[in-house]
Amino acid sequence: MVGAVRRHLEMIVLILSGLLLAGGAVCWWSGAPGVAEALWVAGTVLGLVFALAATVQAARHRRPTVDIIAVLALAGALAVDEPLAGAIITLMLATGQVLEARADARARRELSLLTERAPRTARRLTESGVVEVPVDEVGVGEHLLVRPGEVVPVDGRLTASATFDESALTGEPDPVERPAGDDVRSGVVNGGQPVEIVTTTTAAASTYAALVRLVEEAQAASAPFVRSADRWAVIFVPVTLVLAGAAWWAAGDPVRAVAVLVVATPCPLLLAAPIALVSGLSRAARLGVVIKGGGALEQLARATVMVVDKTGTLTRGHPAVASVVTEGGAEDEALRLAASLDQMSAHVLAGPIVEAALARGLTLERPEGVEEVHGQGVAGTVGGSRVRVGRPTWIVGDGPPEWVTRVRRRAELDGSMTVLVEIDGTPAAVLTLQDPIRPDAPRMMRALRDAGIDRVVLATGDRADVAHAVGRIVGVDEVLAECTPADKLAALSREAGRGSTVMVGDGINDAPALAAADVGVALAARGATASSEAADVVLTVDRVDALAQAKSVARRSRRIALQAVAVGMGLSLVAMVAAALGYLSPTVGAALQEVIDVLAIAIALRAVLPGRASGPELTAEEHEVLRRLREEHDGLGPLVERIATVADAMSTQAPDLAEARALADALETELLPHERADEERLVPIVARARGTREAVAALSRTHAEIEHQVTRLRRLLESAPAPADAETVIEARRLLYGLHAVLRLHNAQEDEDAFGLIPVPHA
Repeated sequence: MVGAVRRHLEMIVLILSGLLLAGGAVCWWSGAPGVAEALWVAGTVLGLVFALAATVQAARHRRPTVDIIAVLALAGALAVDEPLAGAIITLMLATGQVLEARADARARRELSLLTERAPRTARRLTESGVVEVPVDEVGVGEHLLVRPGEVVPVDGRLTASATFDESALTGEPDPVERPAGDDVRSGVVNGGQPVEIVTTTTAAASTYAALVRLVEEAQAASAPFVRSADRWAVIFVPVTLVLAGAAWWAAGDPVRAVAVLVVATPCPLLLAAPIALVSGLSRAARLGVVIKGGGALEQLARATVMVVDKTGTLTRGHPAVASVVTEGGAEDEALRLAASLDQMSAHVLAGPIVEAALARGLTLERPEGVEEVHGQGVAGTVGGSRVRVGRPTWIVGDGPPEWVTRVRRRAELDGSMTVLVEIDGTPAAVLTLQDPIRPDAPRMMRALRDAGIDRVVLATGDRADVAHAVGRIVGVDEVLAECTPADKLAALSREAGRGSTVMVGDGINDAPALAAADVGVALAARGATASSEAADVVLTVDRVDALAQAKSVARRSRRIALQAVAVGMGLSLVAMVAAALGYLSPTVGAALQEVIDVLAIAIALRAVLPGRASGPELTAEEHEVLRRLREEHDGLGPLVERIATVADAMSTQAPDLAEARALADALETELLPHERADEERLVPIVARARGTREAVAALSRTHAEIEHQVTRLRRLLESAPAPADAETVIEARRLLYGLHAVLRLHNAQEDEDAFGLIPVPHA
């Protein structure tokens, strides 16, 4: 009961003060002034106790506060027998406290996900068999068994090679294969067959326990939000006391001093600023961005430095099939058979392969005799064909065909993973998978810089080459690769010297940095994690550019809050001077202060309205055009990748242009009509949305260049001698590689500049 009263104290005081003030007014109008005065006195005493408690608490934390003015005003109202003025002040104070409590209510940063995920027991290997023991009883040098899908309970050393999902610690979604003798950290998940480890630490000293402690320590170091009013107190309180003292001394009348204090009660600070901030929270929520309180919104508005994770933030966060490469065509059939088999696999790469096949409209079959080798691949029969899908080394060993080696080499340069598909004992296709960059990530970076972010640091647990490639594309200032959670904390500490910091991430490994940053931003569109518990800002839509919009909303809300405070306190200062000169009594001053409060609130409520739009809204018809063109755009992906495949297969030793001619036919009948439709229908829509035709000049130029290159290829093939000579093959290969590069760049441009305009529904 006592706890409930404490949680709702502000609301209880607000209701009581309203009842006492209204009850006194009713009694006054009913001809019972004595009862009315008693009720108003009670209201004044209630406010005095309330304000005094707030002042004592601020003094205990050595924090300046304007509540001291309210204490003096309320005490003065009682001393000079102006209880109505005191009751009005109490109502104003209580209203401000309720609004402030709502605006600054921060979600508790629970560690529930971390603690629930932490293993409670371990499987100890003994001479008599496997014994399950509490994880705290595990010592150094013991042998533990970790079954498939289980979390490694204690740091240890592998006795045999194994595959692990390390995303909880590194944030990287790809499974990692560890050789025998390698160290494995607690917190990772066994993604293969049962494995034995020899412990190298105790549970308390393990990696996962350290991660939990990092979150706790970072949260403990987070400074509490200081009310806007408190930051003005250092100047405003002395000015008020001097003016009130001067009025009393000059006129010899304490009533004037009380009138000054009543008018000086800083309700524009206590009311207007929280209302503007709450309005900003509401606007951000409509964008799919949950900001946990006015303090977080103010910090976001002031932030100038951002540290961002890669996986799930700048990239999609899960692998996707980038290309299907075969030696002799039939890419769709190879993908169909592989996806049909992978329907029965729980491997992390099986899902993207199935998704890719379904996206191409392929019909999958139910496989038979499925056998999965953990960490290697899966085999079975699909439609009478014996199919294996998995690691190239598992299927072809150390002697893969030349074309497979060529594809794997290119994939390695791109930072992609490869999966080999074998059909009836013959390598049929190589699937390349990568974690694609979000189309809206570069646009988010530009918008954040426009919204006040001066520096962006990419901190990721991924390899340096992949991290730098992503950093270059999205446009960051510095790249930190192969980072542990502690490294990210260290990066935040370094960057804190440059300004207020924002940390953006979406994994458990980001939780310590999210808690330590001035503002932690988590992406939770794909489900809540420890990162969203530790964050101040949570994106519930799968669009990172919403963060830039939220930053703009935060800046605008803070600017409006300051405007409301400046106008309200400016008028209060004028009224204070009038009261000091004897033109305002305490009761009239309290009523005038209410009028000033209403004006300040009206200014603050402007934050509810949307800001100036960056461009015109697209119509439903235009959105539908964009969706149809994007479907065509995505459907042409296999044709674009086929260009590189055909170029790879061309050889001067055995010149053959048959595949090139078939490709040219497909480019003319499928690709060019789409590019012309883009120029005729997509470009005008994007130009109107961006506000200028100049914004789409690059799109138009690449449309023309693509058609020019396809025409050159056709002319070359038509003029080629029969049989083809080596010179023609070399020139055709050069044209194909160039066209492939132009198309990949152009598709990235369209994803970012055009198809990013398609609205994404909120989660």
